[in-house]
Amino acid sequence: MASPGSETTRRIRVGPLDVAYRERGTGERPFVLVHGFTGSSDDFADVLDPLSSLGRTVAPDQRGHGDTSNPRTGYSLDQLVADLAAFLDAADAARCDLLGHSLGGMVALRLTLAHPERVASLVLMDTAQRPIDSVRGIRAMAGLAAWMPPRWMWRLVRSRRDKLPGPMRRAEQAMGPERYWERLRLKLEAMDRAAYRPLAREISSQVPLTPRLGEIRCPTLVIVGDQDEPFLAPSSEMADAIPDAKLVVVPDSHHSPQIEATEAWLDAIRAHLERARA
Repeated sequence: MASPGSETTRRIRVGPLDVAYRERGTGERPFVLVHGFTGSSDDFADVLDPLSSLGRTVAPDQRGHGDTSNPRTGYSLDQLVADLAAFLDAADAARCDLLGHSLGGMVALRLTLAHPERVASLVLMDTAQRPIDSVRGIRAMAGLAAWMPPRWMWRLVRSRRDKLPGPMRRAEQAMGPERYWERLRLKLEAMDRAAYRPLAREISSQVPLTPRLGEIRCPTLVIVGDQDEPFLAPSSEMADAIPDAKLVVVPDSHHSPQIEATEAWLDAIRAHLERARA
């Protein structure tokens, strides 16, 4: 299922996967953005052009998401880390500035700990280094999604439109309701149904990495929306434990500050990359 803006999507073979990715700009050290659970590179579609002025910017679709292959297997954090490392090799991005959002942040954190020489700087966005009790409900949602036809899942999500948090409501208004909901529909319809249960289990039951955060030595930005309640405490914990990390809490935003508070998010990213690349 093609996602909005897919005319700009490239493809590259990575092991058994055809990995789709978006790319803008040029430069020796790319900025790589890794999306979250049920997302895709489309989550960064509106910030790729501004970021490209800072250099080469790359956003892949993870296994079972967006326009990348739906292999029906391999949905673990360890495999997603291996996928990302192989993608970086294939895309000539052996060493990069790396951003991970939500599930993508859990992947980026693990890649940084496993291969510190590959990550020049790190951005952890609305993510966690440990299980979060208040998001365990995603396992119930994933159980439904695993058997529910995609169009039913879309209708269920759409039926909760009136319950959107304020920042997401403002993002809907800024983007336009038709575009906002169409993008969400396409992402949900593209999602591999086999991915829901194992990835939800990984997110809610991950092995805590808190004791290892002190190993991270690259410049690090921890960024989180001020209304993303489940991820506020983990973000503070990561910023406190990672040497010389900087914490930015983005006002008036929820789980996707790059969409809900774009200019404030871009300001924080520009400042981070300027510091990391100085």
